[in-house]
Amino acid sequence: MDICKDSFNVRSTLIAPEGPVTYFNINKLSDAGFADIDRLPFSIKVLLENLLRNEDGKIISSTDIENMARWNSDSANTREVPFLPARILLQDFTGVPAVLDMAAMRDAANRLYGDPLKINPVIPAELIVDHSVQVDSFGSETSFKKNVEKEFERNSERYAFLKWGKKNFTNFQVIPPATGICHQVNIEHLVRVVFVKEIHGTKTVFPDTLVGLDSHTTMVNGIGVLGWGVGGIEAEAVMLGRPYYLLMPQVVGFKLTGKIPDDTTAMDLVLTITELLRKKGVVGKFVEFYGSGIKTLSAEDRATIANMAPEYGATMGFFPVDKKTIEYLRLTGKKENNIGLIENYCKEQGLFRSEGTMTPVFTESLHLDMSTIQPCLAGPSRPQERVPVIQMKRHFTNVLREAGEAGACFDALEKKTTINLYHGSVVIAAITSCTNTSNPSALVGAGLLAKKAVEHGLAVKPWVKTSLAPGSKVAINYLKASGLLCFLENLGFYLVAYGCTTCIGNSGPLPESIADSIKDDDLFVASVVSGNRNFEGRISPLTRANYLASPPIVVAYAIAGRLNIDFETEPLGFDSGGKPVYLRDIWPDTAEIKETIKNFVNPKIYHNEYETVFEGSNSWKSLSVPEGALYNWDANSTYIKEPPFFKEITPVVSDLIDIKGARILALLGHSVTTDHISPAGAIPADGPAGTYLIDQGVKPSEFNSFGSRRGNHEVMIRGTFGNIRLKNRLVPGTNGGWTSFFPDNKKMSIYDAAMLYLKNGTPLLVIAGREYGTGSSRDWAAKGTALLGIKAVIAESFERIHRSNLVCMGVLPLQFKQGENHKTLELEGNELFDITGIEQGLEPGKKLSVCANRKDGKKVEFKVIARIDSSIELEYYRHGGILAYVLRNLK
Repeated sequence: MDICKDSFNVRSTLIAPEGPVTYFNINKLSDAGFADIDRLPFSIKVLLENLLRNEDGKIISSTDIENMARWNSDSANTREVPFLPARILLQDFTGVPAVLDMAAMRDAANRLYGDPLKINPVIPAELIVDHSVQVDSFGSETSFKKNVEKEFERNSERYAFLKWGKKNFTNFQVIPPATGICHQVNIEHLVRVVFVKEIHGTKTVFPDTLVGLDSHTTMVNGIGVLGWGVGGIEAEAVMLGRPYYLLMPQVVGFKLTGKIPDDTTAMDLVLTITELLRKKGVVGKFVEFYGSGIKTLSAEDRATIANMAPEYGATMGFFPVDKKTIEYLRLTGKKENNIGLIENYCKEQGLFRSEGTMTPVFTESLHLDMSTIQPCLAGPSRPQERVPVIQMKRHFTNVLREAGEAGACFDALEKKTTINLYHGSVVIAAITSCTNTSNPSALVGAGLLAKKAVEHGLAVKPWVKTSLAPGSKVAINYLKASGLLCFLENLGFYLVAYGCTTCIGNSGPLPESIADSIKDDDLFVASVVSGNRNFEGRISPLTRANYLASPPIVVAYAIAGRLNIDFETEPLGFDSGGKPVYLRDIWPDTAEIKETIKNFVNPKIYHNEYETVFEGSNSWKSLSVPEGALYNWDANSTYIKEPPFFKEITPVVSDLIDIKGARILALLGHSVTTDHISPAGAIPADGPAGTYLIDQGVKPSEFNSFGSRRGNHEVMIRGTFGNIRLKNRLVPGTNGGWTSFFPDNKKMSIYDAAMLYLKNGTPLLVIAGREYGTGSSRDWAAKGTALLGIKAVIAESFERIHRSNLVCMGVLPLQFKQGENHKTLELEGNELFDITGIEQGLEPGKKLSVCANRKDGKKVEFKVIARIDSSIELEYYRHGGILAYVLRNLK
């Protein structure tokens, strides 16, 4: 970046504990004639500072600054904003393919320019290995050790590749496995809140900002840091110095008043917020929280709410820096000099919220009185499907009835098997995910509930697979010190991992007898997890209902062993004297939770656990690292293969062409998630990916997961649209990765059909309903789509990250006109499609013509909107993707 032009003369000096530092004073824009700077949303102020500091007259111009300084609800979503984050956050499921792409780009840069070192991160990129550990062992004090050993046995090649990246790329750090979950490690240790950096010889201070290769990067919004999840392909471009472009955001204000009741948790609050905001519709918008109720929420409570921004659809859920932020930084062991600078800088910049702060002007606002919150769960398959605990029994009876109407056979709710499993039995109860395990009140609450349950003589049902997988070692430290861990262990909640386990689908196999019973008796069983995602097929292939809940509620359902229980009127069990024990009898007291946290959660445990965070175990240290700036690809590897995206790249950009003679590969309904498109869990032995691995000599017991195989495009392309719960309407009554191959109307796997179409030169389409691409920010959901030969996706609406990822892989996202869909247009799926208007002046938002040609010669003609939303996205699409664009523009 060139020296800042500072067109508006805002460069200023701040006296810091260690001397004077330069900063770019937002408030000085008032002197330049911009009104009401102090009434801008806090999140917009952070974006404005980013533009002021990075103005170079090329990437960022004075016009960009003017547009942002004059932000209002009318200007939002009409202008493009370049954003240069301070750092990148990665996890290993998405990080391995990102580093893989960077390695492949080095090969391409070597071919094009004779200089592979043109490819290097130019800003700090920090990867936490957290997604690969699985719950193979549980319910034992040796479970953690066994699971980590199995993790290294499965993933040593991937981990050695990451160590190669750490050694050969500048600005790239790796935190080894068995440390924690990336978002929890981020807020507890990596977060800066304010950066201090030498820029052109001047020590400069500015807000910590980031983008992450995981949608829950938003967790850090809870302590005033602006950042959100993006696709890996976008993040790679940012690593190489390109800005991330977004449309000037609308900012929805969410006013919180009152205080959450003593019998509820932050998870109950966030599930309520998720339901409200999904109904409101905030996809692609910022949500910023304000109101008198904020002061009653701890920084960890706010992080819980911010974590689930992807679930309520927002780009992020932002809480400004305030007194609670400063307290949290002090608690987590940050240096006092740094804390002083953070507080001083944020106050000088108008980025510090206090009780006297004026309410910003928002695009629109919502209000929630937190005193109305009730204990709740969300399910059976979406985070926004909130169910009050008191209604769960009736709700689940309806879930069973609806599933029965859909074709499943249910004899009775109380249908028993030889091991006493029922429809509605809870077979997985997992305290998992950064959403809750970063919050001491949630874990201490679960520990106290467990203590009271044990003291009352209660136990977990024998068919429940229990697990405790906190997002950092800090959590286990204070649970041990407070004496609560032993009570959780008494109920089977032993430590199984420090990582993203059940929440990401790494729940591991159920015991054989349980799994056989579920299959043999066609049982409709469930999981209850303290996570953030419960999409179909994600948690386990055997649980057909999956519910999100707070850790104490997870423990309660593990004791009950079933969903069809009314906690108000039915006991969890009986004590030694035969007296019934109800949930209310063991529910933890709020004062006791606070006292435990006060006594056992302190800066020392954060310092001790993070002092050696980059070192890793002996297993990590002993990994052999390949040598050389260019990666030495192993043709026999089944984990790490050179991706095909750059092998034939040339400096020449091909002309855009219309899509002619296309077939539909998949005709899908609403809320198709990235889990449906790109599974992360188990690899079926009888599917295309499993068949490929077996042909390569890999035993099914060594398959690992789709998530861990993302470094091998041959596996991933075969798994695309391979979720066992996918419903492709081209093959009615069938679940999974199947389609009909036309014109023969022959049923075959989506992969096999796509390869036949590719051989015949037939372009492909996907047609879907609303909220296409909801869920994790998986680059492979777009990469696999592109490699299958899909040229366009036509949907009623798109989730933010996946739409962007499609563009960044050269796939055209198209949106039906309001009120139209494949049903209203009477599309059957066997038509031949022509899409025109692409080669003649494609531009953002252009209406394109679609003609569906039926076998009988009739035509269905309609318009769609090109969801290329900005001029820079159009450039990415012209180049066939963002990384090809970056390669061709290397200096």
